Amino acid sequence: MTTALNSTLVSALEAAAAQAGLVLVSATEGSDFHGRPTAVFLLGLAGARTGLIGVDAGGRTLKLELTEGFVFGTTELLATMTAYLAAQARRLRNPRPDCCVTLGGLPLAFGQFQWPFHRSTSGADTYIVHGEVHLADGGALNLHAKVAASVTLTFAEIVPAMEQPYAESFVYNAVRKVVDQGQLEFLKSGNRQPVPVTTRYYSRWQKKFLFTETTDAERLEYLLCKVYWLSGVLGAGAPVWIADPMDAQYLNTTEADLLRMAGAESGHAAGEGLIRLEGEFAAATPLLLARAPEYQARLDAALNFTKPQFNESMRAGHANM
Repeated sequence: MTTALNSTLVSALEAAAAQAGLVLVSATEGSDFHGRPTAVFLLGLAGARTGLIGVDAGGRTLKLELTEGFVFGTTELLATMTAYLAAQARRLRNPRPDCCVTLGGLPLAFGQFQWPFHRSTSGADTYIVHGEVHLADGGALNLHAKVAASVTLTFAEIVPAMEQPYAESFVYNAVRKVVDQGQLEFLKSGNRQPVPVTTRYYSRWQKKFLFTETTDAERLEYLLCKVYWLSGVLGAGAPVWIADPMDAQYLNTTEADLLRMAGAESGHAAGEGLIRLEGEFAAATPLLLARAPEYQARLDAALNFTKPQFNESMRAGHANM
């Protein structure tokens, strides 16, 4: 650990993590895309029951990488950092904290994101962050997409800081939106694919991010799909967090509304007992798992939608050129 890491940043991060119910496992020096030093923090749930402090029985931890000289001393920066860490503490209780699902029904795992942002090396006026998104269906397809999420300078003015805690949510949701639009292909290998993050995802009037307008029915189906994949398939029946603010942002709703939808599904007579609600967490029931063919069909259709489609008439020479 360098002298720079034994500084205000480490102390401030440790204090904010403790307030969120997390503990600092380690703090080491890393490097960003251009080789400049970064501070790499490994955080875990407080009260873990293993020999390694901060790491629970499932080994679930949060990697947080910040510009080495970053300071979150202002009221806005501190409030956002605190909210981010509090959400991560709840998300770490998921059996797969790295996973989420799309509206189309694809379970995705986000990883190897190289925070913080770096300026484009191609001459464009954009900030870039590289990462990988894997199809997390519990199978052996090993399909993934390497992504380069780009943020314009205009969009960057909206963000409190071009650092992981302040941008991770809208970057991940932009990836999900691009997948929903069939503009990101999942392959066994391949080049990095662009994910533009533009001002069309933000309402200056409402001062919030907007990705997809959804109805109650769509949000309920989303939650069932999430619980099926993340609890039933990937989590061996362990509960997953329903009131996730990243999902609320993606669906243009609120955490309270997601809980309301889950509560209706769990307790309402028409709910059919598909999920078991435990506070803000929900687990899959045998009735939900019995819908496996339906969710597999949705996955296949959503995956097929991301594949390039060819105009067969043009290929046969039947179309006017």
